[in-house]
Amino acid sequence: MEMESRDGGSVFAHIPKVPEVPLYALQVAYGKDPSPLKLNLGFGVYRTEDGKPFLLNVVRRVERLLVNDMSNFKEYLPITGIAEFNRWSARLILGADSPAIKENRVTTVQCLSGSGSLRIGAEFLAKHYPQHHTVYMSQPTYGNHPNLFSAAGLAIKTYRYYDPGTCGLDFQGMLEDLQSAPSGAIVLLQACAHNPTGVDPTIPQWEQIRQLMRSKGLLPFFDSAYQGFVSGNLDEDAKSIRLFVADGGECLIAQSYSKIMGLYGERVGALSIVCKTAEVASHVESQLKLVIRPMYSNPPIHGAAIAAAILKDRDLYNEWSIEVKAMNDRLISMRQRLFNALCDKGTPGDWSHITKHVGMFTFSGLNPEQVAFMTKEYHIYMPSDGRINMAGLGPKTVPHLVDAIHAAVTTLCLN
Repeated sequence: MEMESRDGGSVFAHIPKVPEVPLYALQVAYGKDPSPLKLNLGFGVYRTEDGKPFLLNVVRRVERLLVNDMSNFKEYLPITGIAEFNRWSARLILGADSPAIKENRVTTVQCLSGSGSLRIGAEFLAKHYPQHHTVYMSQPTYGNHPNLFSAAGLAIKTYRYYDPGTCGLDFQGMLEDLQSAPSGAIVLLQACAHNPTGVDPTIPQWEQIRQLMRSKGLLPFFDSAYQGFVSGNLDEDAKSIRLFVADGGECLIAQSYSKIMGLYGERVGALSIVCKTAEVASHVESQLKLVIRPMYSNPPIHGAAIAAAILKDRDLYNEWSIEVKAMNDRLISMRQRLFNALCDKGTPGDWSHITKHVGMFTFSGLNPEQVAFMTKEYHIYMPSDGRINMAGLGPKTVPHLVDAIHAAVTTLCLN
């Protein structure tokens, strides 16, 4: 009777409560902190220098145009989404002159941002890729990557990637692990601006990776969430993927428009699968529809309509490109400012990796104990692995972060 009174006799009473996802728990803790000094460097979103949410001017402009266009509708989209959006998304990542596009060897479907694109790709591979049901991903990788693939029934293994000793790429370790992977295994690769480390291979290194993977018969699955956030150039940041497509081989590509267009809550993404022939691509698309249909039937309109309008109009595209470059320039500026301030303060350690890393994130080298100290004493919120979202910083907050890092490093020695 006592148990029934506590749970009301629920048929779900046996279900245990699990802890909050760490990154989201961090957000909750930050929101509850009353300190005016609090600083959120955890969540992977681009902010203004004042730490405010950032909406691109070109997105605002297109949104107004769409709202005033009386020919727009809110009826269901096809299973694969907006055809224009898919076509222009493929061009964005593969290039306008891509032979794969010209030969109709690419099938692209609109998905629910990057995570949704990865999940649809994972489900497709689980059903239709009998060669190997193991996915190799970098150690470390984006926190949701293992969840997305294991939920589809795929086994997870890792390859060496980040070297804590140099705060750079363990390229030799990466090659050795890929060399020892079984033929046919799936390899998840981040196209640029690696999350969480901020460490990317060079183009010559990408070429070595490509040669090794093709010789081993490994299947590349690219995650592209930060195109333009490394060099400031959309084409330059797609070079890693284009190397793999140029050789005529097959690959999967998940794209997200969350960061690069600031369409986070609109959940805009695309999955492209590059095939050997147009006929195979047609068969693949037919099966992708059967994966999507029981999941969410068809994707939402609004965000993808914004992206499509920008991608297909030369003036809007150029305006967007300029804004992407400006965001990238701010990230580089914050890296330099943080590095300079740490040097000026005489903070123990070599902090040059901050300016060598690229994209939105940097692995600071701080350990969990130091991060916890900074949260408690300085109200700075970041993941326990020491990852810093550089876009969460501004000129006014860099000094506060430097004070916190200096105190953490001098009070609690770096590992």
